[in-house]
Amino acid sequence: MTKRMLIMLAGVVILVAALAFGFYLHIQKLIASSPRPGPQTVTSTKAALLEWQPQLAAVGTLVPVRGVDVTTEIAGLVRSVNFKSGQDVQAGQVLVQLNADSDVALMRSAEAAAELADVVLQRDKAQLAAQAISQAQVDADTADLKAKRAQLAQQQATVEKKTIRAPFSGKLGITTVILGQYLNPGDKVVTLQTINPIYADFYLPQQRFSSLTVGQMVNVQSDAYPGQMFPGRITAISPKVDTATRNLQIEATLDNSKRQLLPGMFANVSVNVGSKGKFITLPQTAITYNPYGATVFILKKGDKPDASGTTGLQAQQVFVTTGETRGDQVAILKGIEEGQEVVTSGQLKLKNGTPVIVDNSVLPANSPNPTPQEH
Repeated sequence: MTKRMLIMLAGVVILVAALAFGFYLHIQKLIASSPRPGPQTVTSTKAALLEWQPQLAAVGTLVPVRGVDVTTEIAGLVRSVNFKSGQDVQAGQVLVQLNADSDVALMRSAEAAAELADVVLQRDKAQLAAQAISQAQVDADTADLKAKRAQLAQQQATVEKKTIRAPFSGKLGITTVILGQYLNPGDKVVTLQTINPIYADFYLPQQRFSSLTVGQMVNVQSDAYPGQMFPGRITAISPKVDTATRNLQIEATLDNSKRQLLPGMFANVSVNVGSKGKFITLPQTAITYNPYGATVFILKKGDKPDASGTTGLQAQQVFVTTGETRGDQVAILKGIEEGQEVVTSGQLKLKNGTPVIVDNSVLPANSPNPTPQEH
């Protein structure tokens, strides 16, 4: 009984194996008879070795070296406006004159009182020398003279406040002050900005602190001048890290002799760190990022003929190690060699061995300093 069962079991195994082998041959026949996929159209570029300057990127704001809204300390009626909107002025230049007639009259009265007190003091000193009065009277006269001179100085300061001057040299903004207008203390007269040089204030994470030093080169870009770089240097690093963001405030000084930059402008800041190096560089569109790593497709001469019967280019997927990015470009640390042809668009249609046709009539962006395109 056992021997018969073994023979039956062996027969079943042989039958299953025969059926499996027949199915395998059928599948192979179907694969062989199926049409080969046609070549896929892609764009490509040669992997090039380019020079890179390591940089830290940040966003910031342009601020003036000195900037203030000129106001008045004292109320008064505007008698004269001695400037035009947008004018360049020097420190101490008169901007607005308020009506000071009554204050000048009070000043002259205080001046006369001080002169009288001085005359009285000199006369009493002569009488003291003749022992006609006491020392106490002379001391009282001296104190009275000092008080009168203090009142005169106070009134002179009041008169001086009626003349509004530029606190420093710079460029004026637009004013709405007109003749005959009454100004209250603190009312804005005009904005005054010193814009050459100009500061760029920005923030970087605290872990970058070791890479920063005063005097370090920076480059600033503004949306007002696409593609143009404004060089400068770091002139101050905050001694305190913001506890809310863990960021460090940095100030760079830029030359603005052409006055192309204005306070309040948004700025893209890049800080040069370390020395220059050379890296194989590709457009960022060439990289496919997956959970198991970053890959690219390189193009090689095919081993097998394609659908047309010719041996053309075929795609081969390889793993790469990426480095820093700048604009549309990415540095490749490992995985490809200089001069290899790499697919830059159309990767989703590819797998290993797919034949390709290269059409570079329209190429993806590949600029280290891209700018927005407005249409």
